[in-house]
Amino acid sequence: MAVNRVGTESGRPTRYDESAVKHWLQGTVPRKEARASILESLSRRLCRPVTHGEAGLPRPESGETQRVAVHGLVDLGRQDMDPSRRSVLGAALFSVALTIPDWPDVVGRAEAFAAGEVTRIGYGEVDMVTQMTERVSELDDQFGGRHARPMAAAFLVNTVAGYLHAQAPSAVRKRMLSAAADLCYLTGYMAVDEGLHGLAQSYYLKALELAGAADDHLTYCTTLRGMSVQAVDLGHGNHALRLADAAAAASPQAGPRMQAFLAGQQAHAAAQSGERDRALRHMKEAERAMDIAESQTKAFGSYDPSSLMYHEAQVQHELGNAAGSVKAMQESNELRHSLYRRARVRHLGLTAERQLAVGHLEAAIATWHEALDDYPVVQSGRCDERMKEMVSVLSPHAANRRAKALLERAGAAGVPSAA
Repeated sequence: MAVNRVGTESGRPTRYDESAVKHWLQGTVPRKEARASILESLSRRLCRPVTHGEAGLPRPESGETQRVAVHGLVDLGRQDMDPSRRSVLGAALFSVALTIPDWPDVVGRAEAFAAGEVTRIGYGEVDMVTQMTERVSELDDQFGGRHARPMAAAFLVNTVAGYLHAQAPSAVRKRMLSAAADLCYLTGYMAVDEGLHGLAQSYYLKALELAGAADDHLTYCTTLRGMSVQAVDLGHGNHALRLADAAAAASPQAGPRMQAFLAGQQAHAAAQSGERDRALRHMKEAERAMDIAESQTKAFGSYDPSSLMYHEAQVQHELGNAAGSVKAMQESNELRHSLYRRARVRHLGLTAERQLAVGHLEAAIATWHEALDDYPVVQSGRCDERMKEMVSVLSPHAANRRAKALLERAGAAGVPSAA
């Protein structure tokens, strides 16, 4: 049944049958460990989020939720670390009916985790987690997340979870919760890169819980936006737009760069949803906010003009302007810093596909050669997909001398053959 299937996907197998459902309908309250699976099953069936109250289930108590947040983090990370679990994690499906907690529902949930036997922590431990997250992010940018994600999962389980149980002043605890939320978000992002979409959603939801506990609007909004990016890349435009709108609504005090960051994603999602006027309006908002942000300070490593032009390219593509999309992608590629190797390979591949689609074969071949310059050192599922797509769409042109040479180079570089 559906509850058993969801339990298996999340790493908590159950063996419920019709008799259990009969008891639930008669008023028996399901066990605590089954409630999340029940809510997810109902949400999938109804294609909308279902809350505890709607399902007739008691809301989690504050202290209970605080403990579950950390224990759930440990369970999630351990599954990701265990190679024997990879097939199950990979089978977990992206859900458009996830129950996304609102900001008021998550603020302060974990402010007072019961102290365990771990020693007292201070700002030094917080800084260590923050710096570790930054290093993992740099590795992901340069080499892809295939090898970095298990390392992040191990760090979550073996170090961060212990810090969350430790004694600490209130201010330190919130900072640690915020740092843990950032790391969960990054780990989810790397899972998206490998196509493990159900796993990614689990990390993202955990990041939302921890960000709310830390009273961290920035990470909460960034995570909602990341979930919107995941949804729009999978073609779920309406769901992506709801998530992008939720991120914008939860960030009333955002500065101009954050406003551009959020509005650009709203534009992409709106365009995919067929809302042309709204998409163009959000792009104008993003452009104005970026102009203000760039006039104040240049920010390497965050939403920048390259990212803005990528969103412009995606909006134009969704609206049917193929030539405009190619032009914007080329400008985005020119502006992108060389350290972002994984994004460079992926976006160059996407640019070449669109160049070929408008009949520019030789330009596409030249762009694919640029992508292949970096591809051999990048371990990324999404980059693999772009290179496999190259082989697929270029194969009909194999009689062309330049196309043939590119396909031969791709084979030598280890590009997987097209399915």
